[in-house]
Amino acid sequence: MTILRTFLCVILLAGLVLLAYPPGLSAEPLTPVSLQLRWRHQFQFAGYYAALHKGFYREAGLEVTLKEGGPGADPVADVLAGRSDFGIGVSSLVIDYLKGKPVLLLGPVFQHSPNILIVHGRNQSPDNLARPGSGKPKIALMGGDQDVELKAIFLNEGISLDKLQIVPDRNHLEDFLNQHVDALNAYMSNEPFVLNQRGIPHTILRPQTYGMDFYGDLLFTRTDLEKSRPDVVAAFRAASMKGWQYALDRPREIIDLILEQYNSQQKSREHLAYEAREISRLINAEVIEIGHNNPGRWNHIADTYQRFGIVDLDRPLNDFFYQQDQKADFTRLYWIIAISVGVMLVTGGIAFFIHRINRRLGLALEEKSRSEERHRVIFQTSASAGIVWREGFIITDWNRQAEAVFGWKREEVLGRRFVDFLLPTAEYQRMEPELSQMVWDDILPHSINDNLTRDGRVITCEWFNAWLPERPGDPREVVSLAIDITERRQSEAALAELTRSLESLSITDCLTGLANRRHFDEVLNTEYGRHVRSGGELSLIMLDIDHFKAFNDTYGHLKGDDCLREVGRVLRETVSRAADLAARYGGEEFACILPDTDRNGAVIVAEQIRRGIEALSVPHSGSSVADHVTASLGVITAPCEPGGSPQQIIARADQLLYQAKATGRNRIQFVACSNPSEPREEVGSGFVRLVWHDSFCSGNPLLDAQHQTLFQAANDLFSALLSGRPAAETAPFIFHLLADVKRHFEDERKILEQTAFPGLQQHLDDHDRLLARGGELIEQFEAGTLSVGVLFQFLAYDVIMIHMLGADREYFPFVSLGNVQQLYGLQEP
Repeated sequence: MTILRTFLCVILLAGLVLLAYPPGLSAEPLTPVSLQLRWRHQFQFAGYYAALHKGFYREAGLEVTLKEGGPGADPVADVLAGRSDFGIGVSSLVIDYLKGKPVLLLGPVFQHSPNILIVHGRNQSPDNLARPGSGKPKIALMGGDQDVELKAIFLNEGISLDKLQIVPDRNHLEDFLNQHVDALNAYMSNEPFVLNQRGIPHTILRPQTYGMDFYGDLLFTRTDLEKSRPDVVAAFRAASMKGWQYALDRPREIIDLILEQYNSQQKSREHLAYEAREISRLINAEVIEIGHNNPGRWNHIADTYQRFGIVDLDRPLNDFFYQQDQKADFTRLYWIIAISVGVMLVTGGIAFFIHRINRRLGLALEEKSRSEERHRVIFQTSASAGIVWREGFIITDWNRQAEAVFGWKREEVLGRRFVDFLLPTAEYQRMEPELSQMVWDDILPHSINDNLTRDGRVITCEWFNAWLPERPGDPREVVSLAIDITERRQSEAALAELTRSLESLSITDCLTGLANRRHFDEVLNTEYGRHVRSGGELSLIMLDIDHFKAFNDTYGHLKGDDCLREVGRVLRETVSRAADLAARYGGEEFACILPDTDRNGAVIVAEQIRRGIEALSVPHSGSSVADHVTASLGVITAPCEPGGSPQQIIARADQLLYQAKATGRNRIQFVACSNPSEPREEVGSGFVRLVWHDSFCSGNPLLDAQHQTLFQAANDLFSALLSGRPAAETAPFIFHLLADVKRHFEDERKILEQTAFPGLQQHLDDHDRLLARGGELIEQFEAGTLSVGVLFQFLAYDVIMIHMLGADREYFPFVSLGNVQQLYGLQEP
């Protein structure tokens, strides 16, 4: 049995060799021919690369040389001169024919011309480009007869060419990017990719949109070659078209080939992939046979050239089209018949062996068929909307749930690009890179995006993607399953908004809009713990509306609610730092948390609140303090210690609040100046920093806070001066400090005018003298003649040492806490 099988195999191999290399034919040499390309190597010529490297030309008995084109290439002249046998031309080839040149069209590879005009900006049109009053737009064209379809865009829109400034295309894309031209001739498969990659807004004007549907990339030869060597012409045309079909079916393989052997333009894989997709649309091989001619379209193209005055239609087009000789050469057929007889004899010898294999194979195919049918049923009855698509986003299957979700019937979408009708424009621009990756980079993203339905609705779908098993010779396919989650997303958004509203309601006092008591306690506990760790100062303000019960009794509870709302508004506007918190503590009592705030800062905020409530001027005839609504406040600034608690701070602030109410109301009760004095700190070259001591306190919180601010501002200025900064950087320190001095003198004047201070006029004269001296120093600074020593003498000695720490101390008894309470309502225990 083994010997028989070996014998049969030897006979079979011999027969196959005879089939592949028949006597008489194997010795025939390959016929050398050449093809002149229009431009440099790119996917535009992918079919010819495929025919060459996959052996289609060699199988046809041809040895083909591909001649790269470029800016100076003229395929028509090369072919007619005999320098090339075949060439790639454009629709203007019909002009050469009508002018008597012996050119023969073998077939248009591109059913639609890739020539386009690119215009700056979005949503442009020929009318916008040539609008009156904007001057003649510069349009860069190739010249000659190659731009007729682009010029026709304007003529078909009623725009005369004399309204355009047509200029030569010299630097091409560089001129467009630098806006030296308003519009540029381009190739649909090339320049738009570059502009999209760079994010440059532009509009594409396609001749097809304006009634000019020319062919593109024509395969042609000269008439005498077809007459003398019809077999060569027929073989070259058939192998080329076979190569194009191969390239369209396997673009990734051809892109790899271009990158390895033909990438003279150094294009990226992404650029070549974009080119492949666009060229596939231009060829439209799914609908029209590659190389198909339509004589009616050619008559229309010729009429267009005649309308431009380029050529006269005095010659029929019959001889322009290639018609393959129908006379058959039966030589190869005779060989095939002879060899077939031999093969039949061999086949008889191995029939039993094949029968056994076929039986096993039949069972496997039957099981595979059942499996495919099961998967087909599952796909069609799936609860998810399912589509199957291949390279170019072409739909190859569409299930029933997709019909229900999106509205289109299966027969309406097969063969269409789903990106043209299923994705909103903005979503396609966002997702195009990801979709391309699914085809070229083996990436299968899960996505949630908006989709369109047939009735114009926009829905949100969640998509899951997977590869289908590849079949040899068939394009790769993706199956995408979608779930309509529009209602779910709406419900989630509504739930999130409701949750936010409930959370806000849970921490907000509904009457005043401030934080409620529960949220106040939570924030205070958090801040107390943080200050224990950081060692910072935490201040708390408690306030109560004076005689609020009497207010309610007099004006009613509705007016009382209005009053509480107004007080809440004052607190919101005053306690405005992001870390601060104002809350309604209960009834007419409010509380404020001021993190990282010292005593002076807290007193100033409290005074702003007290004045803001007075400024409301809400009438209150039942008050013993004033004829309008007022408030009493308690202020506490305390270190946060591990052994302490927030409740201790609240209790102390509450105690201070009731002391303020007990001592006359409409005032602030607070703890005295902090005790520790700051240590001296060296600054610059031996300069001793000005240091504030508690002995400098006057007892008036506003004046004490301003005095400390002036100390700090003076130190900042001295540091800037002694660090060697240029005048432009020290100028703001000087101007701000002198402005602070002027404001302090004004506030000091207002306070002293309401006291019995006997030295008021002399004190005010000192103010005027110091301000005048400050003005002189500013003039010297601006003139560049001010020295550091003079400035230091004025600020450290005249203003701070002599005036603030000398003359100001004379009024301390008159503005101390006990005497100033009628002025500011400030009281300290």
